[in-house]
Amino acid sequence: MPFTILVTRDYEHVSDVAGRRVQRAIAAGLKMQDEYVLGLATGSSPVGLYRRLAAAANRGAFDSERLRSFNLDEYVGLPGENAQQRTMHPESYCSFMTHNLFALFDRPPRRFELPWANVIDQPALIHELNSHPGDWKRVGRDEGQAIVIRRDARSKYLRWVRNRILDGYPRLIRKAGGVDLQILGVGGRGHIAFHEAGIPFRLGGLLLVELESSTIRHAVEDGHFPSAAQTPHYALTMSIALVFKARQVVLLANGARKRAAVGRAVLEPPSAALPVSYCQTYAARGGELTWVVDEVAAADLLANRKAVRARGVTLRDLRKR
Repeated sequence: MPFTILVTRDYEHVSDVAGRRVQRAIAAGLKMQDEYVLGLATGSSPVGLYRRLAAAANRGAFDSERLRSFNLDEYVGLPGENAQQRTMHPESYCSFMTHNLFALFDRPPRRFELPWANVIDQPALIHELNSHPGDWKRVGRDEGQAIVIRRDARSKYLRWVRNRILDGYPRLIRKAGGVDLQILGVGGRGHIAFHEAGIPFRLGGLLLVELESSTIRHAVEDGHFPSAAQTPHYALTMSIALVFKARQVVLLANGARKRAAVGRAVLEPPSAALPVSYCQTYAARGGELTWVVDEVAAADLLANRKAVRARGVTLRDLRKR
């Protein structure tokens, strides 16, 4: 499973190294194609990278108007009486991306997409799930689980969610030619986006997920919502299988909360209990994978360099540069 892990000093160094790498990939890609497709993540990990990308585009390093992007995930059940209000909510990922990337470009990207979670009315969704138990099933071995809706669901509403929203987003990605480069962060339990621990790798496409309590708790602890009761309990997310269809992946991790997940993702066999560990399968199948991590998140890897090398992984220490 050959791939490279770049170890940096701290968050700003992570952002510098990853920013240069992504910038070079975009510039090279735009020499060969009219449009470059990015996969984008939310959360604190890529914010510094996004600032650097926008600054690079604004000084002419690449043409931001020839970018297109697809985001990984979005909450279902944000406060608001309609889809517009939910989309404009300050904790929506649309708002996050606008503030942290899209509004920073002097010339905005050609088109950007997020999963269409805000058109789902959460009370209606819950009512239909409760009223039609035969139309769906929970899939997963842990608390956070995928809600898999039958394509031929009897509920018209659930059938619309499945056919129009869950199946529609991957269709749009395929129509765009797929993702050229996917930017990822990793959660403390090793989850990618809202593909929670224990959800099988075999599930593809866009998933409707009932969130686990630790995800909800961290959303409150990080100041995004005032309480667990006011935090959305559902989300739409790209599945691991869809995420890792990208032609290139740059994965970011920093801080002590990510240390265990980073170490296990490299030193242990792939397991749905640790979604980020699928990166090994991706690399083994020929995907171009680069991790950029700070020294705190990389501590277990640095302490086990021989074992890392034995797994075919290149560990490059950039801390003195």
